[in-house]
Amino acid sequence: MANSKLQAFWNHPAGPKTIHFWAPTFKWGLTIANILDSATPPEKLSYPQQSVLACSGLIWARYSTVIIPKNWNLVSVNFAMSVTAMYQLSRKIQHDLSIKNKEVAAEEE
Repeated sequence: MANSKLQAFWNHPAGPKTIHFWAPTFKWGLTIANILDSATPPEKLSYPQQSVLACSGLIWARYSTVIIPKNWNLVSVNFAMSVTAMYQLSRKIQHDLSIKNKEVAAEEE
């Protein structure tokens, strides 16, 4: 049984014998890099970079659900990329708002 599932995976139109498997597999590197950037101070994050990653992740996740053959590796990597980018954007926005609030509080004193 396991052999037949492995063989089906190997021979799938989006399986390891095609670029449709390897391109999204290597794209996981972007998502992993974004996860590792969680330790980076928020002031060093880039709005344009994270916005592009979030938007392109959502667009390509949607696209990869309508193409044939279905490529679930592509769906998952794009969705994960968009989620991690949105998390980084939220960190950056919270940081920038906290600085503005401190500045306003300092001006009022």
